[in-house]
Order: sequence, then structure tokens, then C-alpha cells
Amino acid sequence: MDLTAKADADCVRQFLVFVQDPLFPCLGAKAALSRQSLEIMLARDIRSGWNDLEIHARLVEFVADYRKDLRPFRSFAVLFQHPSELTEPEFEQALWDRIQSFADKDEWKGLMPDPQVSDNPVDPHFSLSIGGEGFFVVGLHPLASRPARRFVRPAMVFNLHHQFETLRSDGRYEKLRERILARDVALAGSENPMLQAFGEGSEARQYSGRAVGPDWTCPYQGRRRSP
Repeated sequence: MDLTAKADADCVRQFLVFVQDPLFPCLGAKAALSRQSLEIMLARDIRSGWNDLEIHARLVEFVADYRKDLRPFRSFAVLFQHPSELTEPEFEQALWDRIQSFADKDEWKGLMPDPQVSDNPVDPHFSLSIGGEGFFVVGLHPLASRPARRFVRPAMVFNLHHQFETLRSDGRYEKLRERILARDVALAGSENPMLQAFGEGSEARQYSGRAVGPDWTCPYQGRRRSP
């Protein structure tokens, strides 16, 4: 095994250990892993658009596969090899740069947005739309202030909005959410001030994991035609 392949394998292994940790609060990610429906992709640098076309294509494939089997739980994780450390504001900017790029490519390819969510980041019903499905994005990185968001490499985890609605219609969503929140408090020692249920406030404020104030402006400019 060459050094690059070993580094890639180590990164994936570290992420699996991260999710499997008994203290890790996200039960949805644990369920996706146990059901072998947690897809992982490696990318170069979260500050660069080097892998954006490939990431977008993989997300569109992920949506197509989900539509063949609508059962939760499914997640798509992109693990970036670089950089090893970013401040919370730096990570937030890089994360939204990637999100903007994915949205631009979605529109450029003529893919319609999910009609069940809003493209306006200040709207309480906002979700990132890729391939016709809304996604809730979870950012992870080494210097995250919340322990649940603190992974050894920058990462973006994409969770389909539709599967949350499926859980809600089955009456399972609120109980699952309460268990996750309780586990997060047990890990961090305090409640996450950014957490809100869908429709209570824009989920854009939660993507990077940084605690932001009421005057925060989302860097996302919405879907726009790009060359």
C-alpha cells in the first residue's frame, strides 16, 4: 500500500471510529453505519473546488439510490485531507464556498430544486437542494467548539431532508431528536444554542457548528447560474 492509499484508509478508519464512539451523540449516523448506508468520499482540500464536480455527481447518484429505497437512515460524508486545522470562521467560510459551488453546479446542469424546501438561507424552511432533494449539512473539523463536531479532518456530512419527514410522519422523529439532544448535552456539558427543529429557524445557522449571533449573515447566495 502506497503512502497516499494508507493516508486515505487511515482517514476513513478514523471517521468510522468517530461515529462508533459510544459517546458520539448522533444516533442517525450510527444507524446509517450499522445499516451500511453511510457513504464516504475522500476529497483534497475544503478550501478548494478541486473535487466539487465529483462531489456533486456523487450526491446526485446518492439521491437516485435513495429514491429507489426511501427508508432512513442514509448519510453521505465527504472527508477532506486538508487542512489539518482551520479556525471556526475559516471553516465556516470554506464550508459555504463548497455549498455554493454545489448549488451552482446543480443549477448549471438544469436540476430542479426540491419543492419541499426553500433556497433562501433566511427562510425557516431552508435546506440545501441537490439533485432535487433537500439536504441538512453537518460540518466537522478539528477546532470545532462542540465536541460532537470535532473530527480530526474537515468534513461535510449530507443528510436527506426527506428522511427526516419520513421519521416525523412515522412518529419517530421527536423521540429520536430528544435522545440525540440529551446525548449531546451529556458529551458537551451544555445545550447546543444553535439547535432548532426544522421550521423554527433557518437550519443554515447550524451547518458549520459555530455559534453565531442574531446578526449573522449566511454567505450562501442561493442558486445562481454559473459558467
